[in-house]
Amino acid sequence: MNYCGIDLHSNNCVVIVSDESDRIVYRKRLPNELTQIAAALEAYRHELAGVVVESTYNWYWLVDGLMDSGYRVHLAHPAAIRKYNGLKHSGDFADAAYLAQLLRLGLLPEGYVYPREERGARDLARKRMQLVRYRTAQILSIEGILMRQTGSRITGEAVKRLTADQVNEFAFTPDVTLAMEANRAVSQALAQQIEALEKRLMERVSLRAEYRLLKTVPGIGDTLATTIMLETGSIRRFAHVGNFSSYCRCVDSLRESNGKKKGEGNTRNGNKYLAWAFVEAANFAMRYCPQARSFYDRKKSRTNRVLAIKALAHKLARACYHMLRDQKPFDVHLCFG
Repeated sequence: MNYCGIDLHSNNCVVIVSDESDRIVYRKRLPNELTQIAAALEAYRHELAGVVVESTYNWYWLVDGLMDSGYRVHLAHPAAIRKYNGLKHSGDFADAAYLAQLLRLGLLPEGYVYPREERGARDLARKRMQLVRYRTAQILSIEGILMRQTGSRITGEAVKRLTADQVNEFAFTPDVTLAMEANRAVSQALAQQIEALEKRLMERVSLRAEYRLLKTVPGIGDTLATTIMLETGSIRRFAHVGNFSSYCRCVDSLRESNGKKKGEGNTRNGNKYLAWAFVEAANFAMRYCPQARSFYDRKKSRTNRVLAIKALAHKLARACYHMLRDQKPFDVHLCFG
């Protein structure tokens, strides 16, 4: 039986095939062309137990192509793979061989191969978040210009309504006016694109049962329900509620020895989009749900605001797991007792 590891880069990849004794039977750096990679593996197809591809930003084409060709593909989780720090030499070939070795030993930390038919919608939701951040940067820049030039403040909503004529009416110097108009024009262009993305996302998700269930949670509206549903994917991939909470970055990460804290683990291990979504949901929930507010106040009295919000986010994440698993709407009494 053979095992394949592929160290994927932006314009090339290193392909290693090793046997049951970790003896390398094939090694080569290939361009990122599916036909060449498939041709290289063809000679080992019938004895190949699996192909490991590192989960880099550009894995879609390779994983999909190899799966279409009939290979059993495993997506390696880079953040969970740790090599011995004392190695004197490491490189792409060693990394690819290590992936194959982990597969042989049954120790490979695997990532989730998100269904290709759903990836477009998930990436569209991420694109919306990216554009919103860009628009926020433009709005803050305009607010900063006005504070520097006049000493007065303007709200973000007022900035969104600014026109080119209103910018000229401030009568700033030509350079300042041009800078402010550039921010305004970019902000409004981004707003148009955000609106188009939101319309498309609603067409994709509004009829899904998971979306309607999530909207029954206090603090979760259209945007957060879309993000949580698309980033979660199939709830069945999480064996327990704790696995889902950890994936949402709602649990502590620490190392203990002899009852004492010795450090922290990888606190960023998980999904940053779900982490954001549940913190946002917690901030809204405590405003509009008395039970959520009471839970937040109790936590805050013993800790601080940040930890209390995180605890409420954890509570909502656990509730969403059970709702999606059991296909039942939110029950405030089950959530907060």
